[in-house]
Amino acid sequence: MKTEPAFCFCSLAFCQRYRDLALLLAKDIEKYSPNTYFIVLTDKISDFSQQPNVLAFKHRQQSIKFYHDKRFAIAKALSMFNSCIFLDADMRILASVPADMQWIKEPGITARVFESMPKKYAKVIAGTAGAKLLWEFEVSKKAAQKINLELSDENIKFVYEYLFAVTKDSGREIEFLKQWEIIANYSELNGLYDSEGNAIGLAAAKVGLPVRRSEMEGISFFKDRVELVRIQKGQSNMEEMSMYFQQQRMLEYPNRPILEKIVVKLSKVIGYLYNSLRLRIVTLSNFGLYYR
Repeated sequence: MKTEPAFCFCSLAFCQRYRDLALLLAKDIEKYSPNTYFIVLTDKISDFSQQPNVLAFKHRQQSIKFYHDKRFAIAKALSMFNSCIFLDADMRILASVPADMQWIKEPGITARVFESMPKKYAKVIAGTAGAKLLWEFEVSKKAAQKINLELSDENIKFVYEYLFAVTKDSGREIEFLKQWEIIANYSELNGLYDSEGNAIGLAAAKVGLPVRRSEMEGISFFKDRVELVRIQKGQSNMEEMSMYFQQQRMLEYPNRPILEKIVVKLSKVIGYLYNSLRLRIVTLSNFGLYYR
């Protein structure tokens, strides 16, 4: 019988390629952190039935493009453990994870990477931003104002959401998740779907949940975009990491029959339309909050 740890890992895994990627990550966790559970919210729990360290839960997509559904994985994890470490499903763990990591015991959010909102939107402030970043800034600025915050506040952080931890803080973590929902709904209703880094920082600031930076000693990981930057800086070696890039590429971009590709594409379109309509129906009772 496993000794229950103080923390767990958690993630989302929807559609075959991300379920397969999450299973690879689960095997890493089993190898390098053998007493730690991996909570996965997924559309097909049977894919994880043979993986003993996975606690898989059926989940129906709530956000329009999945980004903000991360909050449900965190909510489920915190309902069972004092702390959780969120990882994107396409990540890998590369080395042993210590059972006793001091940084995860601190209440609030621990992020490996974050930056202040003014730094995040420095190009907007300087007048050199492209149309996409400017539009993201405008929507996020209005979302902040809805909860009586200013995006120009240096104390509000943009949290890079591929790897971060949340530890309970006398109920503030529950209020944090509620505020995240409000910000997510407003952002998505205004066409901004991938702004969860903004939502995390704004929600934390609203409820007074601490956000701190940490190197997260003990978590040695692979994330393709991060690894490419490391390689460019001479901090990593492509030859040594090529196996991880290849494994990810094979699972994330498999060769499929043309009919299957069409079905997958249609499913995405239908899902987008359904979730867009559902969001509008659900938020009708809060018309003033979300639309003004």
